[in-house]
Amino acid sequence: MHKIKVNDLVMVVAGKDKGKTGKVSKIDRKNSKVVVAGVNVVKKAIKPTKENPAGGITEKNAAIDISNVSLLSPKSNKPTRVRFESRDGKKVRISVACKSVI
Repeated sequence: MHKIKVNDLVMVVAGKDKGKTGKVSKIDRKNSKVVVAGVNVVKKAIKPTKENPAGGITEKNAAIDISNVSLLSPKSNKPTRVRFESRDGKKVRISVACKSVI
């Protein structure tokens, strides 16, 4: 079980997009990277193909380091640390800031 999962709402706490929030769309645990919607948007040149004969430049979300994002607390909507507890025999994630289950 990990502290950040896909579809979690996170805030960027370091880097050029500091302060932006978004949902986690992809996690690369091997390289400790996450892709957050609307954060770290880069432009990519696309070659012309049969499907896209014009080609051109598109925007895509690039990965950022997992240490640069923090989970948002469900109650206060502020960045929080996460700890694990056992409730009703299940391991659950707990927000340190507001002590609510995530």
